[in-house]
Amino acid sequence: MNFSDFQVILPLVVLVIWAVILVLVDLWIPKKSKGITAALAVVGMAVTLLLCLRQFSTPVAAFNGMVQVDGFAIFLDVIFLGSGIISVGLAFDYLRRMNIERGEFYSLIMISTSGMLLMTYAKDLIIVFLALELLSIPLYVMAGFARLQVESEESALKYFLLGAFSSGFVLYGIALVFGATGFTNFPDIVASVANKTVQMPLFLAGSALLLIGFSFKAAFVPFHMWTPDVYHGAPTPVTAFMSVGAKAAGFAALLRVFVTIFSSLAVDLTPVLWTLAAITMIAGNVIALAQMNIKRLLAYSSIAHAGYMAMAFVSYGKSNVVGNSISGMLFYLVAYSLTTLGAWAVVIALEKPGMKGLDLTDYAGLGKKYPLLGAAMAIFMLSYTGIPLTLGFWGKVYLFGAAIQGGFIWLAIIGLLASLVSAYYYLKVIVMMYMKPGDPDISCDLWVHIIAITCALLVVGVSFLPGTLLDWAGQALLILK
Repeated sequence: MNFSDFQVILPLVVLVIWAVILVLVDLWIPKKSKGITAALAVVGMAVTLLLCLRQFSTPVAAFNGMVQVDGFAIFLDVIFLGSGIISVGLAFDYLRRMNIERGEFYSLIMISTSGMLLMTYAKDLIIVFLALELLSIPLYVMAGFARLQVESEESALKYFLLGAFSSGFVLYGIALVFGATGFTNFPDIVASVANKTVQMPLFLAGSALLLIGFSFKAAFVPFHMWTPDVYHGAPTPVTAFMSVGAKAAGFAALLRVFVTIFSSLAVDLTPVLWTLAAITMIAGNVIALAQMNIKRLLAYSSIAHAGYMAMAFVSYGKSNVVGNSISGMLFYLVAYSLTTLGAWAVVIALEKPGMKGLDLTDYAGLGKKYPLLGAAMAIFMLSYTGIPLTLGFWGKVYLFGAAIQGGFIWLAIIGLLASLVSAYYYLKVIVMMYMKPGDPDISCDLWVHIIAITCALLVVGVSFLPGTLLDWAGQALLILK
């Protein structure tokens, strides 16, 4: 280990140091001036984002091969840092309105984001576990940030208990893989498998436990039960951050680990992954039909979208289609992230203290009284559904296309039918906004409006140039080298 190793992970180092300094600086910032803390957090993540973009080149390893910075890592880092910056913008006015504003909130977002960055760099199972804990522990705290609200405390407790439970699966899985191969470093594990010196029963059991642990983070059915309650009870900016960052980190771990070291088990795991993807799409969409609370509706929606993304992961062991599958998944992650962050911005605009303003009936008349926010929310609902002229449409085209190319035609049909089911509850929101009388009252926070409208413009605008984004996602396939 030397100074050059730290240069490789310079964005991560800068973000962690900035978060620690921000905690100390915040002690001297008056309570009425926490906007300074929020601004400093945004600056820190923006600087980190610029440093990440400068590294988009050939893979560079450090710390004896335990971490690797490559196109895959940088692509996901942009999503993580972008969602972190947007979440700060969403949180600033919200925390003040709900009377829960404390400066350490912004440092916690930065620390959790640093865990997400470390997850993308991981080339060793020990680093995977450390990254998982680094990104999760701040989220447990942020979920219970509204301390006087019972729902927030409940969500924090549930998230902590189930998060610790899933970490136990990951750690036990790592132990079994180490026992089967004698290594935790990805290249050494791959070499052990190639040389046939691996104890296959232990290796297969370890892969199963790791899949279970990561499935909790990605919210696959039946490991999804924490998601609706945690999303409902946590402060809404935290929910927005979790629904994008934590989910993308779960898929980052799945791709890093399974595409790299478990490709030889693809034939054994394909039926399991096929089943996970199918039941996640079906259960997420069907249960969402009955939801009248917007936070719970979007929670089940996020579960369904995890199922869509899992479709691409099913064919990870097929060398002739894995490239298109992963690039399609990364493309969909961008579409999902922009749509989700924008949708949560509209939810924050309507939410009132005491968890009021969260029923679908509270959205009645929104399109007429606040046409820009109404139009933005309509765009997000259409993008979720996969309607043309939105980024969500192209995301589903690429995902379903990858599934068909991999020979999983029935899985693609299930995904298509699930999307048709989802149209009912997404369009229900639009109907409520434009066809039901009401007089909604929204927050006047400028940043929330800017974020919602900007995300809507990107969801529509980028859909006219999908090839550019897909090409960038294709460059991230350096993970396979």
